[in-house]
Amino acid sequence: MSVLPLVFTSGWASGVNAYAVVLLGVFGATGLGDEVPETLQRPEVLVAAGVLFLCEAVADKIPYVDSAWDAAHTVIRPVAGAWVGALLAGQSGSLSDVAAGLIGGSTALASHTVKAGTRMAVNASPEPFSNIVVSLAEDLGVGAIVTFAMFHPQAAAIIAGVLLLAGLVVLSFLVSRIRRFLRRRARRRDERRLAAGPAPPPY
Repeated sequence: MSVLPLVFTSGWASGVNAYAVVLLGVFGATGLGDEVPETLQRPEVLVAAGVLFLCEAVADKIPYVDSAWDAAHTVIRPVAGAWVGALLAGQSGSLSDVAAGLIGGSTALASHTVKAGTRMAVNASPEPFSNIVVSLAEDLGVGAIVTFAMFHPQAAAIIAGVLLLAGLVVLSFLVSRIRRFLRRRARRRDERRLAAGPAPPPY
């Protein structure tokens, strides 16, 4: 059976929470999934992914910190999606590593763009509770779909594709809120610079 649906789903999920995807190695380590590459089952990989997952779970729920975290992961998430996709292809042998890496990486980049853009729009709201709600929905959604993909990869890929398309459509309607967020962040940066005062003259 082709590993393409699992590569696509893991790529989508990596763009939302790459560390949750790496943690799918637990399925292989416990014997629940045959498609999980041995690299993802290594204890040091699982421990590192678990620690970083907890860090993301906290950072993702704090306004503005979440956007800074997303900015730092603009490269990490697509690379993780490409890496996991290549590992899955190497394990299966039904898809070339290069093709799987391209699919996983590009899908992760697309879903990361949706997540980062949505977070900017959410940060335009004055209250912090929406960040927590959105973050919990993302964590639970990624966990559920990745788990579902281990047993029903085709159905999970369809769900991931629908979510990705819906996210891109919603993001197009949130552009104005994102611009407002960027203007507010620039204004706060200017206010901090003014509050710090002029730099002391050199001696």
